[in-house]
Amino acid sequence: MAGLPNDKLDALERRFDSIEHAMSASPDPDNYVRLSKEYSELSPMVAKVREYKVALSDLAGAEELYNSGDKEMAELAYAEMSELREKIETLVQDIRIMLLPKDAADEKSAILEVRAGTGGDEAALFAGDLFRMYQRYAENQGWRVTLMEASEGDAGGYKEIIANISGAGVFAKLKYESGVHRVQRVPDTEASGRIHTSAATVAVLPEVEDIDIEIRPEDIRIDTMRASGAGGQHVNTTDSAVRITHIPTGIVVTSAEKSQHQNRANAMKVLRARLFDEQQQKASSERAESRKSQVGSGDRSERIRTYNFPQGRVTDHRINLTLYKLPQIITGDALDEIVEALITENQAAQLAEMDQGS
Repeated sequence: MAGLPNDKLDALERRFDSIEHAMSASPDPDNYVRLSKEYSELSPMVAKVREYKVALSDLAGAEELYNSGDKEMAELAYAEMSELREKIETLVQDIRIMLLPKDAADEKSAILEVRAGTGGDEAALFAGDLFRMYQRYAENQGWRVTLMEASEGDAGGYKEIIANISGAGVFAKLKYESGVHRVQRVPDTEASGRIHTSAATVAVLPEVEDIDIEIRPEDIRIDTMRASGAGGQHVNTTDSAVRITHIPTGIVVTSAEKSQHQNRANAMKVLRARLFDEQQQKASSERAESRKSQVGSGDRSERIRTYNFPQGRVTDHRINLTLYKLPQIITGDALDEIVEALITENQAAQLAEMDQGS
């Protein structure tokens, strides 16, 4: 296993100590917020680095005892040396992962978009299943899900559904879900019991602020229109629905909730996310040439996962992972097993790339 850049570890500790000192000197509120944010980001890594240094010191002491010539003490020291080497190896791997470059969007909340693909009514039903899977997963993580836009399928489910998922680290966990999800099952409407294959597309976009991406007023056209509804009392009879067109890119976003003010805010939020995502996609494709093995996190046309109901299995094609836990995954309760496997695979690819470059 590759070692650690000790100079960088020392520099991190010095920076951490200087932040701690600055915070104790009663800085102004704005500076305090900035310092405390950096302090909380560095704290877990510095704690791990200090644990690593203590383990190294303990190992040196145990080795000295082992070579002291005292047979009884040498036996005790040998057992301790074995435990310490194992601990150090684990700490080195943990620190190496912590030192990997961070995606600037990882800590952000996210916009989740699920759309029915090929398969007609069955695709819309599957899109509904996927949305509920993410909704349940989000609840298990302590995140908040806010529905932004939904177009229901004729037989249930959704032709399209968009939601805001807010919380710490949402995008880091969900970014690998973007792509084509395929389902193989017997639809309720299939009398002969024939298995159908349908698909839905998932897009996970980091939520971005005005400071992250600039949208010039002259670059957008905002139209209001009458929202369509399910009929009866649910029909919105005012011109509250909003459609925003970003003229330079042709991106069109709509929102049709009850409040025109909220619709405008929702539509702008989605537009910012899509424009930011477009920039990220461009940068990602430029990096992709040197990262053939890295798990994709954005190609919307890539078939990433198959949910096979007759066999009760879910297969993620990017990492060749198959789990026979479809009921637990589709309800969101076991989705974390796939999410964590994808994160681990990506970290391994980054570490390998880092070692090749060193």
